[in-house]
Amino acid sequence: MGEIVKMDIQNSNEMKFNGLLKDKSFINGDWVSADDKSTFEVINPFDNSLITNVASLGGQETRRAIDCATEAFKTWSKTTAEERSNLLKKLYQLQMDYLDDLAQILTLEQGKPLKESRGEIKYGASFIEWFAEEARRTYGDTIPSHGVDKRIITIKQPVGVVAAITPWNFPNAMITRKIAPALAAGCTIIVKPAKQTPLSALALAALVEKAGFPKGVFNVITANTAREIGDEFTSNSLVRKISFTGSTKVGKTLMRQCADTVKKVSMELGGNAPFIVFEDANIDNAVSGAIASKFRNAGQTCVCTNRIFVHDKIYETFVDKFTKAVRKLKLGSGLDEKTEIGPLINKDAVEFIDGLVKKSVSEGAELILGGQQIDNMENFYPPTILSNVNSDMEIFKNEIFGSIAPIIKFNDEAEVIRMANDTPFGLASYFYTNDYAKIWRVSEGLEYGMVGVNTGMISTTVAPFGGVKESGNGREGSKYGMDDYLEIKYLCIGGI
Repeated sequence: MGEIVKMDIQNSNEMKFNGLLKDKSFINGDWVSADDKSTFEVINPFDNSLITNVASLGGQETRRAIDCATEAFKTWSKTTAEERSNLLKKLYQLQMDYLDDLAQILTLEQGKPLKESRGEIKYGASFIEWFAEEARRTYGDTIPSHGVDKRIITIKQPVGVVAAITPWNFPNAMITRKIAPALAAGCTIIVKPAKQTPLSALALAALVEKAGFPKGVFNVITANTAREIGDEFTSNSLVRKISFTGSTKVGKTLMRQCADTVKKVSMELGGNAPFIVFEDANIDNAVSGAIASKFRNAGQTCVCTNRIFVHDKIYETFVDKFTKAVRKLKLGSGLDEKTEIGPLINKDAVEFIDGLVKKSVSEGAELILGGQQIDNMENFYPPTILSNVNSDMEIFKNEIFGSIAPIIKFNDEAEVIRMANDTPFGLASYFYTNDYAKIWRVSEGLEYGMVGVNTGMISTTVAPFGGVKESGNGREGSKYGMDDYLEIKYLCIGGI
């Protein structure tokens, strides 16, 4: 267990740049409190200690931010790609310069180990760097004309003011992979971070200010509740796009609310990722991949393994090796460099996970490891392995979002593809095999937006991130990541 470390947000001497620690929202280049001065607490999930109180804004302040972003769009959308690119490059460099500061803030408010936090900051910064270059490549087309006296051209223009609603599990990277393409395209943006983790968003705003972005181009609204802000985002006709990462339930609500103003939407929603280990797989590699995918951020990722399917010929061997490897994982404070698994985000998350385990055991699953809450560590839940899980159990159907690894036995390729697809979700999937014909068959058969073959780690800036079915629409990252922030305009030039 790592030493408990507390930070005085006003008087920290541990930071390279103390200006990153903010407790006010950022609107039109100004740091603002709520009109009624209301605030909410930001809690360290490791020990439930208070980090700080942050401004809690509502609908009125949100309308003001939208108006400011709308005004800023008039000039930002007309800046050259080179200007936008250069400012994004400055922001990227600032993120790298203050990487350790940003990682420490992230760990304090979210709980993940420092090693993972540093990795997230680098991952998040990579989107800024990537789209700084993509800003220069928003090419149009010339199209062979239907008439000798006409010419056809397409150009791409920024969609307008963007509202981004981001989750607590990746409070830096989930923001940067939205703001980077938006700003590169020439959009202005308002970010509403999760109430559990507003400090990472505000730290990014401090770096945006330091980089010299024009006022109103980037805004952050913090709040204890999301309803007022979400209602304003979805109903205000000045907002032309909503980008949301979070639960499928909330995503569906936002999509319904956006219908009246026919906004452009991109949704990265829930997942129920299968991890399939075929009989010809390298078992040691599969064990390593399953641990990397399942237990990163204590299992609190939308793409982490939810259901582990293992062929019956290697089932016992895999379970034995997997259990031995998981048993070695170290829990503790994220600020302890030896920690591999930090706390869950709050007590409610622990109780949900514990309830899933108890329900699974009552339904016939066998508890191999873990399965008990930890005394004096309220927000922790140990890595837990369940065997003899089947498709009728509740845990098979739910997104776990925690450190439980349910293992299901199978003996037929078609059977396991059917079971893997037996979910309304379709975000990420994984499988291990050394048969290249099987790689093509299974990759094409899995109904998921992303497939990891012989790897448990698939997230990267250069590839399109997103799902199918009820896991959402749109793609983030890669050359496709600009598309959701641009409109295609067709020009027909006659009289030639």
